[in-house]
Amino acid sequence: MGTTTKSHRHRSRRTAAVALAAVAALGASLLAGCSSDSGNTSSPGSSGGKGKTTITVGTFGVFGYKQAGLYDEYEKAHTNITIKENVIERNDTYYPQLLTHLAAGSGLSDIQAIEVGNINEVVTTQAAKFEDLSKASGVDKANFLPWKWAQATTADNKTVALGTDIGPMAICYRTDLFKKAGLPTDRTKVGALWAGDWSKYIDAGKTYKKTAPKGTTFMDSAAGLYQAVSNSSSERYYDTGGNVIYKTSPGVKTAWDLAMEASTGGLTGKLKLFDKAWDQAFANGKFASLPCPSWMLGYIQEKSGDSGKGKWDVAAAPKPANWGGSFIGVPSAGKNKAEAVKLAAWLTAPEQQAKVFAKQASFPSAPGAYDLPAVKDAKHAYFNNAPIGEIFAGAAKSIPTLVIGPKDQQIYTAITDVGILQVEQQGKTPAQGWAAAVKEINNALDQ
Repeated sequence: MGTTTKSHRHRSRRTAAVALAAVAALGASLLAGCSSDSGNTSSPGSSGGKGKTTITVGTFGVFGYKQAGLYDEYEKAHTNITIKENVIERNDTYYPQLLTHLAAGSGLSDIQAIEVGNINEVVTTQAAKFEDLSKASGVDKANFLPWKWAQATTADNKTVALGTDIGPMAICYRTDLFKKAGLPTDRTKVGALWAGDWSKYIDAGKTYKKTAPKGTTFMDSAAGLYQAVSNSSSERYYDTGGNVIYKTSPGVKTAWDLAMEASTGGLTGKLKLFDKAWDQAFANGKFASLPCPSWMLGYIQEKSGDSGKGKWDVAAAPKPANWGGSFIGVPSAGKNKAEAVKLAAWLTAPEQQAKVFAKQASFPSAPGAYDLPAVKDAKHAYFNNAPIGEIFAGAAKSIPTLVIGPKDQQIYTAITDVGILQVEQQGKTPAQGWAAAVKEINNALDQ
């Protein structure tokens, strides 16, 4: 979830493939989004009436709890509770408001969502203002992926939020374009082309380019490749000591070099992620593949439309990586802390995460959900019935624990939206693009 839109799918025995067909658009660097549930809002701490306690849940975009029927289910089992969701469309509006309310100690929902790009800042600067959920009844650390749990936990082992979804990585590709270019189309054989090494993905692109269908490129953008590669390392912009290391980070260097090789080698469509031209390129079949976190499936389906059904498929990525995800925490200044903690624990339990995945395709951060039928047996009709539960669960289990720092989002944006775009769209050299990115980062870090 992120500064954008969220989309994805359940029903008891309905496959995720069918549910995924109802997906909404997803956006930017992370999984949550711009679609709002404006009909389900309330004032924080409002009374439920008739002796009921109203638990308010503050989110950005669509988290899927209402859509998956979880609020109704919880209310039926807890007749003294009413749940109201306060939705703000975009995280870049939501998060500054959350910080303002935390500073004031008022205006907070009983449960507040936190995007992965903001979790480090919350852990390092706001932890005292949240309840310690590691000690909450119904919360088991073993229910969460270790790296996800670690992201929301302080150095002295206070866990300020519980993981909701994640964005394990795959490669989505057009079987029709691969076939025309002489590449294999079977997802197992396609994954074998680049297994274990992102540079092999570039090699596949070079092969594609030799006989590429007219007017198409191997991938959409250098920025998407950069994001995927950099996210497959354990250290990127910060080290474990909190030091900014992007200039010397092997993960960043590898990702930048491969992105530049793809761009200058004519393998990309030189598109900006989530831009209108990017959306149109999906619809017009202008590129053959892209790094594809789980939430991207909904975006591809919406933008490619009916004409793309059955032409897309999903293969394993060269290396496991995560792109996106969120958390929910309980502010200490909330009016209904005890009940909010119980609800947060229940919403993030494996069974509930599986239900949200089946309805909204938000991939669970609880590995216990991976063996439940809603996840394990999930296939996606639009993507040639790809076994998405199996593919993304396999990636999720091996994702490295990526160190996240307070200015991660600003550094990433400078590299992709300034550095890479200057190369892709303005004809600058890789050295010039990198210099522009560094200048932008220095401004963001006040250096």
